[in-house]
Amino acid sequence: MRDLNENVKYVGVDDLDLDLFESQYIVPEGVSYNAYVILDEKVAVLDTVDARKGEEWMNNLSEALAGRQPDYLVVHHLEPDHSALIERALSLSPDMMLVARAKAIAMLPQFFDGIALEGRTMTVKEGDVLSLGKHSLQFIAAPMVHWPEVLMSYDAADKCLYSADGFGKFGALSKCGFYGREDDDWACEARRYYFNIVGKFGASVQAVLKKAAALDIQTIRPLHGPILEDNLGYYINLYDIWSRYAVETEGVFIACASIHGGTLAAAEKLAELVEEAGAPKVEVVDLSRTDFAENVEDAFRHSKLVLAAASYDGGLFTPMHEFLHRLQIKGYSHRKVALLENGSWAPSAARVMREMIGAMKDVELIEPVVTIRSQMKESDIPALKALAEAIVNA
Repeated sequence: MRDLNENVKYVGVDDLDLDLFESQYIVPEGVSYNAYVILDEKVAVLDTVDARKGEEWMNNLSEALAGRQPDYLVVHHLEPDHSALIERALSLSPDMMLVARAKAIAMLPQFFDGIALEGRTMTVKEGDVLSLGKHSLQFIAAPMVHWPEVLMSYDAADKCLYSADGFGKFGALSKCGFYGREDDDWACEARRYYFNIVGKFGASVQAVLKKAAALDIQTIRPLHGPILEDNLGYYINLYDIWSRYAVETEGVFIACASIHGGTLAAAEKLAELVEEAGAPKVEVVDLSRTDFAENVEDAFRHSKLVLAAASYDGGLFTPMHEFLHRLQIKGYSHRKVALLENGSWAPSAARVMREMIGAMKDVELIEPVVTIRSQMKESDIPALKALAEAIVNA
């Protein structure tokens, strides 16, 4: 438990033992599940946490309440890492009302079989205000950021936006710092979080950013990661770039899927030639040996992408197929992509890669497509040079 000011307490918890967030994303520095309590004439609990940390959260909540009975439980987001303790929280007081959007209330029985909600829910919508005394929560509908029931709220007393999963990041607060200013590189893990968790829903994020622009926001309190108070323009600008699928970094990201090393050698040579041709930044990764979520992040971050892959079973080597599948479902768009394939007898990688990027929105293919056979040879260099120049000039 931590005091944020006279009336607002932080009751969230860190999880340093989690191996995979959402059972797929590595979190080497853990993750925080943030929750808050406003103690005013009325008492509001803002969200709960993951069941993994239930006892710790209940202890934090008890300490923050200091014997007071909560009047409201505000549910900004129903995903289990923020809602697992709803039933336990409601048991604290028979008069406690659950405040949420209609969609969240309708979904609650899916998560809590037999939960008794009759007479205990308050449905709110865009623009509704919950008065607590000095503090009040003005509700902002945020559908598909990144679930359909998401709600944000604005407290004019603190000039604070409770942003649900928006502006969240990976990393426990004990590792990355309680406030954004204490974080050495907020953008790195916030970017990885954004594109892999929220990334598909850029239009929804843009809609919320437009609503937020009309508010005097001086603090953002998300459900994951540090509280943001200083330099809010920096964080909001990044969210604007990311949600418009705009380019954050001019440069070339070369994603390689190599079986025996031949394709990787060609990709590294291409990187050298791209640098010589004048690219401001070039990065090569081996998709088989790097974090897929970070690779997705970097593909969105850079202005140009090179896909270098081996042919496999008459199709595409599986790490590249998985990478492209993830880019597609996360809404990869507005980029220029070049292809480099390898095939020992019947090259097929470029065909499959072309088909997969063809299903993406506003992705332009840079010609020529280069094919090597098994191992790069001196005779392949002119074609790689031509591709490098085309990438830089695209």
